[in-house]
Amino acid sequence: MSDTTPVKQQSTAAFYVQAVASFMVAIAAVAFGIFFLDADAWVRGFLAIGVLYLVTSCFTLAKVIRDRQEAGQIHSRVDQARLEKILAEHDPFQKL
Repeated sequence: MSDTTPVKQQSTAAFYVQAVASFMVAIAAVAFGIFFLDADAWVRGFLAIGVLYLVTSCFTLAKVIRDRQEAGQIHSRVDQARLEKILAEHDPFQKL
């Protein structure tokens, strides 16, 4: 019986560093742009709050998608284990 469990994809350290650096550069650029925007303080504050809300919403969405994917993998593994157990216990030559 072959093991068909999918191999878990691992990110490399370089990919992780690149993702964090990219996120930091993007946040810094937006913060710099908002800070030096030629507008009243309340407009800059509104934009800053909007950016913070957008960032936290993106993190939440990414977590929900990851959790749903992981739950689907666990459900699939349980179903696969049940099927393998049924097939292992089944005797096709048993008389009825």
